[in-house]
Amino acid sequence: MTDLRFWFDPVCPFAWLTSRWVEEVARRREYTVEWRFISLRLLNAHVDYATHFPPEYEAGHTAGLRLLRVAARVRDQHGDDGVGRFYTGVGQGIHDAEPTGGTPGHDRRGTRDFLAPVLADLGLAPDLADALDDDALDAGIQAETDEALALAGKDVGTPILQFLPPDGLAFFGPVISRLPAPEDAVALWDHVVGLASFPGFTELKRSLRERPQLRSFGVEPGEVGQTEDWHGGSRRQKR
Repeated sequence: MTDLRFWFDPVCPFAWLTSRWVEEVARRREYTVEWRFISLRLLNAHVDYATHFPPEYEAGHTAGLRLLRVAARVRDQHGDDGVGRFYTGVGQGIHDAEPTGGTPGHDRRGTRDFLAPVLADLGLAPDLADALDDDALDAGIQAETDEALALAGKDVGTPILQFLPPDGLAFFGPVISRLPAPEDAVALWDHVVGLASFPGFTELKRSLRERPQLRSFGVEPGEVGQTEDWHGGSRRQKR
């Protein structure tokens, strides 16, 4: 039995923050979490990145897809627990460190140079990095992306959570820009579950967001990021 399904793209900062919150709640409530894949690159395959996103997003989303290929190979060899460990290791390297992105057209997060030390730290085989270039894995990632959209709708991003799968409701979010204190994690979670438990609940949304409280965004722990207007998963380009 699984208490929660969590769809993630490893480059999404908001999915990362929510996942750390979920991990804290899972420890305190003895939840089981199933990690599933949603690719922002595949989700936006029909979009003209040049007009819809900041210039670095296409390379960033492509890096996320490449890392999900490795996550898929990790699942084949080490199961869902392995995926959770892999996401934690990759996420720490991406989000809890100085910016690791790149210039438009290139993003080192999807490279062997970035991935090799992560695999080594996790005790995983270095040849898992071969999956970065294995686009035969994309069909499975697309299927899980489609599964998430079928449950939550098409105008969504990451993360997507499904409560009490396979029949429970699924939602985009909750999106948070900073982690609650450990002692507050469960209380905040209970509010989310209360909403999700009502079959008629649909959406609670605000496009103004703080920059994520992550070193990758230049926001140190304890600081509050500048509030910005976000749209379609990116900082709004046009007013």
